[in-house]
This record gives sequence, C-alpha cells and structure tokens, in this order.
Amino acid sequence: MAKSLWSKWKRKMRAEKEKKNAPKELSRLKFILNVDTDVITKDVQGRATVVELQSCHKIECAVKDEKDGMKMETNIKRNKKSLLDQHGQYPIWMNQRPRKRLKAK
Repeated sequence: MAKSLWSKWKRKMRAEKEKKNAPKELSRLKFILNVDTDVITKDVQGRATVVELQSCHKIECAVKDEKDGMKMETNIKRNKKSLLDQHGQYPIWMNQRPRKRLKAK
C-alpha cells in the first residue's frame, strides 16, 4: 500500500532527519551511560525499592523449586453431548451462537 509519492517523500525525509540527528543521539546515549551509577541509584531509591541482583537470583530458584513440586488437578467433568461441566457452565471458548444451538437440540 505505502507506495505513493507522498509516502516515499516522507520516508526519504525521515531518513535524512535520522542521519542529521544520529550524532546528537549517540552523544546523549554516551553521556547517559557515563553518568555515575551511584547518583542514579540514590534518585531511584526515593521512588522505588532497589533490589540487588544476587538476592533476586536466589528468590527465582526458590520459586522454581516450588513450581516443580506442585501439580494441578483438573477434575472438570463435561457432558459430551451438551458440553456442560458439573456446575452447568459451558467452556470458555464457546460463543453464544453454539450455546443456543446446543440448547435448542
């Protein structure tokens, strides 16, 4: 679709603008990365809790161990003809029209 002269011109101008702004963006990124990290963490601590990487890694291991030991039991029994479960509910994926058809039968 985007083959018109207008869109080609916009793409060309956008590319030229990116070329012109690329050195500025690069210098900004370098400046941001070179800023002292202690200053950044002090600013962030006032707004959010800062968690060290090692403590997070230990928590992940504990959660994985708990998940491996757990098993879900799915005891949903459905009527094959009406697709109703033991509570009288249709499956989540079934829309209104198929439900009406099954009720009519």
